Amino acid sequence: MKKSVLVLGLAALFFTSCGEKKKEEIKKEVETPVETVKEEVKEASAADLELGKKLFTEKTCATCHNPDMKVIGPSIKDINKVYTEQNANMMKFLKGESPAIVDTDPGQVAIMKINLDGFVKDMTEDELAAIVAYMKSIK
Repeated sequence: MKKSVLVLGLAALFFTSCGEKKKEEIKKEVETPVETVKEEVKEASAADLELGKKLFTEKTCATCHNPDMKVIGPSIKDINKVYTEQNANMMKFLKGESPAIVDTDPGQVAIMKINLDGFVKDMTEDELAAIVAYMKSIK
């Protein structure tokens, strides 16, 4: 009888301690996206904006996106408006970690995904951040 109580006590202790570890893991997963959003909001320098503008043109983003009007894709101002209204993260979209929220037409999304996959994989985090900074600077 004493052995049964001891085994049950040890099992309860084991399951309780594992539950705390799982809570910590879940807490870390929840905290990470908040940090990513904060990083995107940091103040951009003039060099960041210049690099972002250069990359936006060189990587053919400007072919589809004009600052003020829809060409093939939505204007940069429209993109900024939607991302601001939905408190969304442009960097996550560029990395392919979140779905399209501005132009959700399946044909447009497929073309956009092909274009993004073609140049994003070779870009650094700083270069992507510069593109985001440049786009957000257009009001």
